[in-house]
Amino acid sequence: MRIPMAGSKPARTVATPLTVNRALALSGLVSFEAKVLLAHLLATDRAWLAAHGDATLTIEQAKSFDALARRRREGVPIAYLTGRREFYGLDLEITADVLIPRPESEILVDFALAKIGEAEAARVLDLGSGSGAVALAIAKARPASRVLGVDLSSAASALARRNARRLQIANVEFIDSDWFERVPPGEFDLIVANPPYVADGDPHLAQDDLRYEPAIALNGGVDGLAAIRRIVDGASGYMKPGGWLAIEHGHDQAGSVQALLRAAGFEAVNTQRDLAGVLRTTSARHPA
Repeated sequence: MRIPMAGSKPARTVATPLTVNRALALSGLVSFEAKVLLAHLLATDRAWLAAHGDATLTIEQAKSFDALARRRREGVPIAYLTGRREFYGLDLEITADVLIPRPESEILVDFALAKIGEAEAARVLDLGSGSGAVALAIAKARPASRVLGVDLSSAASALARRNARRLQIANVEFIDSDWFERVPPGEFDLIVANPPYVADGDPHLAQDDLRYEPAIALNGGVDGLAAIRRIVDGASGYMKPGGWLAIEHGHDQAGSVQALLRAAGFEAVNTQRDLAGVLRTTSARHPA
């Protein structure tokens, strides 16, 4: 098995059987990432690895781990390599067709649960569902509600439906739609949205995980606000009087999003910070 050493040293050929500890040490990855990938490959967990450091990998396991480690060193996100990501306590299937769910998006779920009573039969619309993370988390926590998730990508919608079936969450539905285009007529108590909001040409698009994530889920136009404008402009036609709208946005877009909402007649406009202290999610109430 050829496992490159960390740094710029050339690869070496390992002729003797590899133990778990030796494979981790030779992976060229930080310890946590190496353990996540090896645990995934062996269908176990990191606790097992810690307790079985002297266990020997088969030749095929060694080769497979080498390939996974090499792809991670090239920058491929962990979630795309394992096909899994945890979000709000849910174990989600993830593919390269969707944005990788991030902790900051959990604010949308927190906001929704704060506005919907546990036994309330609310109607919730999730715009830009991707893997279904936000919609599924809301539906799981509020089983009396009905949640509709929409995404322009049919591959994303299919993935979200698979996640719903596997997690046995029945009070949610996913459809293909260009924002509100195919949303059935009706009034929603709550609309949440995680639209693309990175400005075209932003250097972050060529860095880290963003290099591998779908452009359709990231690129928000010249100023990053193209999708947000469409959502704000169209939301009123699908909301109950007094209903709420919450939108995730970029770190420097809070003022612009607030202005768009006020100009559209929304009230009680407010922006929440994420765990890093970044102004991340802006919410507002539809006039009663």
